[in-house]
Amino acid sequence: MTKKQLDESVAYLTNKGFDQPEIGIVLGTGLGKLVDEIENPIEVHYNNIPFFPLATVEFHTGKLLYGTVEGKKVVVMQGRFHLYEGYDLLDVTYPIRVMRALGIEKLFISNAAGAINLDYKKGDMMLIEDHINLQGGSPLAFKNVGEFGDRFADMSAPYDKKMSAKLIAIAQREGISLKQGIYASVVGPQLETRAEYRMLKLLGADAVGMSTVPEVIVANHLRLPIVAVSVLTDECDPENLQPVNIQEIIAIAGETEPKMIKLFKELIKEI
Repeated sequence: MTKKQLDESVAYLTNKGFDQPEIGIVLGTGLGKLVDEIENPIEVHYNNIPFFPLATVEFHTGKLLYGTVEGKKVVVMQGRFHLYEGYDLLDVTYPIRVMRALGIEKLFISNAAGAINLDYKKGDMMLIEDHINLQGGSPLAFKNVGEFGDRFADMSAPYDKKMSAKLIAIAQREGISLKQGIYASVVGPQLETRAEYRMLKLLGADAVGMSTVPEVIVANHLRLPIVAVSVLTDECDPENLQPVNIQEIIAIAGETEPKMIKLFKELIKEI
């Protein structure tokens, strides 16, 4: 990755009308309907943006959208990139760098995840307080990283405390249940074994997924405040483990999505 590539991606989007967005939003698996809330949307498919990776997962749409939500200019990723699709960590996080270069000052992230904490049930939402990187690499481990920020990025508080507190207050006000916890990120695409779920619990994880952490690392590298929410789509009880049903996971994400949209819209209004 070079500055020149980044400049070219940004110039393309600016020419399309992506004008100084304030907030970037990454939509996870089964969580694409927030785009219906965008006023006067401009949409660009990933495969048209210079140096952007292509989305390969069938339920990820692969579009970058720009417009207004609650009076604020937003840029929204409908479909993200994962290591399990064969991308490297620079590809996975390239859109975060592009959105920051376009001008975003806050980043909202959503994902679908499995509940390791058995007090949490499918259909719950969890505000991510901290994370565990189990993806075996870093999106900052490349030679010229110093051109983009400090090589040794601080991760003492990767999720913005002010935005997180606002989201908790909004959830209480709106009568929406919002758990809090630690998200572990694995490579995938296979789901975990019983032994792996036991290990994740021992490590202190409340939820597990295959995304988000690389994006959060890069956002911290770019000094970009983040708030992140997991929609918990399955219960990972090693003593009572059922075969995975991807369609059910997508369906549960879809059922919970209106609550997540409500939280994000109210937060956009308040920041």
